Amino acid sequence: MAARATGGSGDARGDDAPLLDDLMPWSVRPLRTGRHWVTAPDAASLRARWERLVRAPDEERERLFRPTRSRGPRTPVAALPGQATGTGRFDHESGPCPEPVRIAHGPFDEQWLLPDHRLIDAARPELWRVADGQQLFAVEHGYVPRDTGPALSVTALLPDGHSPAGRPGRIRPLYRRPGGLEPNLAPGLLALLRHHHGDGVTDRSVLAWILAATRSSPAGCVVPLPADTARWSAGVDLGAELLRVQLRGSRGGERPRLPGGRRPYVRAPVPPAPTSLAYDAADEVLVLDTGRISPVPAGAWEFRVGGVRMLELWFARRVAAGGDGADGLEGVRPRAWLQEWTSELLELITVLALLAELRPRQEALADGPALTAAGLRAAGVLPVPAAARRPASVLDHREEGPDGQFALL
Repeated sequence: MAARATGGSGDARGDDAPLLDDLMPWSVRPLRTGRHWVTAPDAASLRARWERLVRAPDEERERLFRPTRSRGPRTPVAALPGQATGTGRFDHESGPCPEPVRIAHGPFDEQWLLPDHRLIDAARPELWRVADGQQLFAVEHGYVPRDTGPALSVTALLPDGHSPAGRPGRIRPLYRRPGGLEPNLAPGLLALLRHHHGDGVTDRSVLAWILAATRSSPAGCVVPLPADTARWSAGVDLGAELLRVQLRGSRGGERPRLPGGRRPYVRAPVPPAPTSLAYDAADEVLVLDTGRISPVPAGAWEFRVGGVRMLELWFARRVAAGGDGADGLEGVRPRAWLQEWTSELLELITVLALLAELRPRQEALADGPALTAAGLRAAGVLPVPAAARRPASVLDHREEGPDGQFALL
């Protein structure tokens, strides 16, 4: 068995680097809400939308609901795992709004979602079953030719997998079961990496390496695995720093901060209804109409995913007119800029600036001897068993099905 554990090596820039799809084999497609009004940048809007919907007459409720082939006011559906929401037909609903949950709406944007399965076309219940205080989600951003942005991000929030541009990628939980149990890694991968790099290799350090080293390709996310321990350790340390920044203080970490003198501050208040966002590169100022925030490093302003500038996308989502029209539920939204958005913007600037500073170190990880996909096949890690690509069975609790029935899963 020792001979099988050695694996083969090659060049990290070669075409035989393993795919993330093999290293973290269980993946879930992005959520499909079917109606934009179930998400919002603020929780109060979702509560107000719910109240308007459940108090509307039957004909208006149908129109406001925005039925699709998958969901309508009379569609029977099970509850989302972990959520105490109704399972009766929504056209009979008159109760209070379920508590909105914080989600990762695409890369680097935290928003809110109504966690009611009756309102979401494809909520991916398998993700909700494993979302807890130990779980982390790796989210692919989708391949876009000539894009120089990161291939994936990691969040502790439930992600919807939205892609700013290009084909959406997959969502890959770090653990297959609640409680941080059963790492979502190819069987034998941890043993192989420990053979090369020591017993200190853990599921969390593998995720850190993946976050630091993964690159996009037409075939999917590619993960060069180093054969030398020095580069592995450097990549894991870098990935741990990327994790700390992206998790924004969750899981017991520190909130990201730029050093004193470089922290962004509000120099002039954001007006009640800003309509434009611009950047003054000479003075490192972010301009929101008459509002001014500085210093804003150029790396934060230029940070893109899928070719889309993240700060512009974040701003547009908060000032765009409701897509459903004035009488649609998307039109139920803040009429003025919220103070909480200013705080979130300052944090986002900090996150993007720190990630931009770490980007050159990520690119350097591609150089050096690597464990190839052929080597992983020789070591018996690949191909991945079909069972590893499916969700783990959950047999220890009941979930409420349509109309209050219970199902054992």
